[in-house]
Order: sequence, then C-alpha cells, then structure tokens
Amino acid sequence: QRSRVQYTPADTIVLHPYGRYSNAFKFAGEIDVLEALESTKQNYRIDEDRVSVRGFSMGGAACWQFAVHYADRWFAANPGAGFSETPLFLKVFQEEKLKPTWYEEKLWQLYDCPGYALNLFQCPTVAYSGEIDRQKQAADVMEQALKKVGIDMVHIIGPDTAHKIHPDSKVIIEEKMDSLARVGRQRVPATIHLVAYTLKYNRMAWVTLDAMEEEWTQAQIDARLLSGNRVDVKTENVTAFSFKMAAGESPLDMTQPVTVQVDGRKLEAPRPLSDRSWEVSFHKSGDSWQVGPATYEPGQLVKKHNLQGPIDDAFMDSFIFVSPSGTCASPTVDKWVQSELEHAIVHWRQQFRGDARVMKDAEITDKEIASSNLVLWGDPQSNQLIKKIADQLPIQWTADAITVGDKQYPADHCAPVLIFPNPLNPEKYVVINSGFTYREYAYLNNARQVPMLPDWAIIDLRTPAGSQYPGKVVDANFFDEFWRLK
Repeated sequence: QRSRVQYTPADTIVLHPYGRYSNAFKFAGEIDVLEALESTKQNYRIDEDRVSVRGFSMGGAACWQFAVHYADRWFAANPGAGFSETPLFLKVFQEEKLKPTWYEEKLWQLYDCPGYALNLFQCPTVAYSGEIDRQKQAADVMEQALKKVGIDMVHIIGPDTAHKIHPDSKVIIEEKMDSLARVGRQRVPATIHLVAYTLKYNRMAWVTLDAMEEEWTQAQIDARLLSGNRVDVKTENVTAFSFKMAAGESPLDMTQPVTVQVDGRKLEAPRPLSDRSWEVSFHKSGDSWQVGPATYEPGQLVKKHNLQGPIDDAFMDSFIFVSPSGTCASPTVDKWVQSELEHAIVHWRQQFRGDARVMKDAEITDKEIASSNLVLWGDPQSNQLIKKIADQLPIQWTADAITVGDKQYPADHCAPVLIFPNPLNPEKYVVINSGFTYREYAYLNNARQVPMLPDWAIIDLRTPAGSQYPGKVVDANFFDEFWRLK
C-alpha cells in the first residue's frame, strides 16, 4: 500500500486488509481482518481504546458488519456507501425479486445489519453518503433501523455527489472522528445492549451471551450497573449469560454484597475480588434464573460460540477436505461426490484465494482431528471416517436409505450434507459433503454472498448441481440448541 488514500489521521496506523476477495470481508475475509488487526497490535504499539473501523463502497458494507458485530472493539465507526443488508439492496440495485426459502431468510441475519442496530449504542457511528449515490440506500436503511431503537444517526451527505467522498464532507467527518478519538473507547460502559441472532457474535464488553432458546431468532441482553452494588438485567431468547470484568475494571464495591436482578428475579452474586476483577454466570432452570453456569449430562452436546453452525461456519477456521479412498454404494452418489469435491476445491481458490488442504481418509491422524474442522466427502462405504462416526450422527445413512427422524430418503439418488460437532473431537466441526454454500450465481453481487444452507440438508441428485444449489434441496433445517433434530 503506497498511496495515502482518503484518510490518514496523524499518529495513526492505517490498516488496509484485502479480505480475500470481492465478498465484503465475509466468512474467511472476516477472519483475515481480525487476524490482521491482531498482528498489527503485536508488532506495533497500538492504543486498544483508539481503534476505529472505516470503509467506503464494499469497505462501507464491511464497516457496517464489523461495527454491529464487534461494536465494543471500536472507539467509532465510519461507514460510507456499500450495502447493509441483502433483500432491499438487491431489489434496488439488481431489480431482483428474491424468493428465499425460510431458512435462507433466517441466514440473512448472519450479515444483515439492521436487526443488530441497537449494538451501535456501544459504538459511536458517523455515516457518509453521496447525495446522488445509489448506495446511499445502505445508510438510509440503517438510519431507519437505528431510529426504531431510539438512536438518531449522524449521516453526513456530500452535496450533489455520486460514488465518492465530497471534500467538504471529509473535513466534517475528520473533525468528528478526531473528537471521538480524543475520548476513546469506553472499556466498562455502565449500560450494555447486546443483540444477537447467533452465538457467533455473542459478546459486548463485559457481557457474554452463552446460550439461546433458539438460534436465528433475535436474542437481547440489556444490562445496567446501578448504584448500591446493583445490576439490572433484562433478557429475551436467552438461557445463559455471563459477566466478566478484568483486573482493575470492576466499579462495584468489593466490600459489599452484589445484587443482580434478572428479568425481575433478584439474585445474590459473588463480590469483586481484591484486584477489582469480577466474574459471574447465570443460567435459566425452567423459567427461573439461577446463579452459576448451566450444567449438562456428560457428553451432552450444546451449541456455543464458534460451535453453533451453520455449514459455512466450518470454513471460518482451519479445515481439511477429506477425500474418500473407496467408492460410494451408489454410482450416482459417487459421481456427485467427486464432482462436488472438485467444485469445492476450485471455488475455494476462486472465491477465497487459498488452496484448500486435501487429504485421503486414511491419512488423517489425531493431529488433524485435534487441530482442524474435517470436511468428509463420500458415504459410509467409501470414506473410513464417515463410517467411523456414522452411528453418532443425528442423520442415519445406510446403503438403502437416509433417515432423518421419521422421514426416509432413497440412498441411491439422495445424499445428506450437514455440520455437526466432530464425534472424534467435539470442540471441532465435522462437515459431510459440502464446501461453502453459496455458488456461482452469488458471485455477481457481494450482497448475495450469504449462507444458502442451514445445519443440514438432503439433496436429490436427480436434479443436477447448478449455480445456486448442489442439487434439489428436498429437506433442510437447523439442529436445535443441543445439536438434535428439531
């Protein structure tokens, strides 16, 4: 990066991540940004309370996403143009009338920002748009979403300006960002609002959402530090949460009892320790809140942060494609598996600028099982690892049939795709027969590049794989919060 580009504040390191491809820093691109930021912090003296997120056009879309998902990391956000959600943007720019399945619409909530608008309570936001830029739509949508939660958005508009930053607007923006930098980030805000649709984005400052009643339905935690060593908490669609303040951060009196009122129920919590750190968990037992983390039977699987699905989540960490050493029971399935594996390898290179690691099933050792998500291709006959774990998966697959609860599908022309905690290492995922789930059709517009399949699906292979789906999706759903069939 040799050009100074738009913004170069004094005494500031400006980090320009590429984000893998033209996908608005989603999926692996999102992880690249976070890793690039951490690398910068390790190699330079960075003030943790004076880091902002900014972007224009595709970078503006990324800025909205990072602002709402990681609002507690930034002293401010400055998005310009871009897009902030999928359906309205595509209607305006592609004149596209979307007909999503119910689960596709749910999955829009991974990156659609309006539903997360209240999170910007923690992140001062200065939006910019050119007056005649069609991408002004992104900020207009967020302005409406913020107004619904009681926040009036600062929206700097470049007069008679298309898709660029007006010089006069730039001066105003810089004045505001400089002022916000002088104040810096609040490390321990007295009031926290956390909105989430998935446990992937489950933290806001000292509040962490640990478990939900139902993923992909809006969850909310509102927590307030009050006088008299009191904390008031209101929740929605939440079954467990925790508070954590590091050494020196707790404003509570360590000599007095702490009372936490959760949805009207008063509970006595542990006091802060002598180093002014404070940590406490709460869980729901029936309809009643209790102090302490939730407890489960040994071996009980539970959805949690970074182990909550959907299929695409497996590709936001280290993964290995595991090819079969044998042949599938059905020639139709075998041909489809080989084609989809090749498709996944080629398109990982095209979309995410990386070479996927591919190993044979017989080559996988405890080292790979411990360190990576495993993407297994084939069926129980062709792939040794699928055979090894088949009876521990919620979807049963034999040479004759695929059984999903009380439904059965012919195994000669159907195949399952799914994500599940790896029975050989439940802290990592196993994926069966799927790469990332958006396909060629989505490459034409990065607002389309969103998950297309939930936690599992049954594919009828009599319909050939196309530019949107790997075949005909005849059934699909999410697992529940305990990784069981719904």
